[in-house]
Amino acid sequence: MSIIIRLAGITKVYQVGDESVHALDGINLSVEKNEYVAIMGPSGSGKSTLMNIVGCLDTPTSGLYELNGTNVSEMNDNQLAKVRNKEIGFVFQTFNLLARSDILHNVELPLIYGGISSSERKHMAREAIARVGLSDRIHHKPNELSGGQRQRVAIARALVTKPSILLADEPTGNLDSKTGNDIMALFDTLHKEGNTIVLVTHEEDIAEHAHREIRLRDGKVERDEPVKNRRIVQASSNVGVA
Repeated sequence: MSIIIRLAGITKVYQVGDESVHALDGINLSVEKNEYVAIMGPSGSGKSTLMNIVGCLDTPTSGLYELNGTNVSEMNDNQLAKVRNKEIGFVFQTFNLLARSDILHNVELPLIYGGISSSERKHMAREAIARVGLSDRIHHKPNELSGGQRQRVAIARALVTKPSILLADEPTGNLDSKTGNDIMALFDTLHKEGNTIVLVTHEEDIAEHAHREIRLRDGKVERDEPVKNRRIVQASSNVGVA
């Protein structure tokens, strides 16, 4: 297996007035291709800071971060934006969809930023939408969809660039339990199809879908071990993945 994410001695220090806050304190970990990893920890443990660094939304104070073999630790904002667009598919709790645009345009967005031609990006967007079972909603707008459908659109948008990793931050946080099960069943399917998934969550039952759990405390890795009792759910019969 090839290593997609490698973190070595990662620290992140914020200056709050006269005080230095060590959000991350010497993080060492790696994630291989096609792993399904859950990052957990209480409030203030550093998991959000770690997610931001893994997602190239922030840079570490010190240490090495290699993403798919490229050192991204010291990149500037423009360089990080290009890496994010190519290598990382984001799925957020709040969906982050454009309210006035239909599904097709929402899913196309990363490809527009990537300079892909109109005909090619429409084809790629339609393929991604089909993968999450929403081909019949392609011209609907977000306010015409259920919460679960909106999250599927967000997942299609994350998939459309064929990224190295899917980075999901509390992906079921705004969903009821039944709909959340459907979304996690979709992630299970995407992992079986070969996608590398890093899931950030504080919910034990959501983390149980992953194969490996990394638990943080006070900016350090407290535990890194396989998930012993994996939770596998089936999607509702009216929701399919093409």
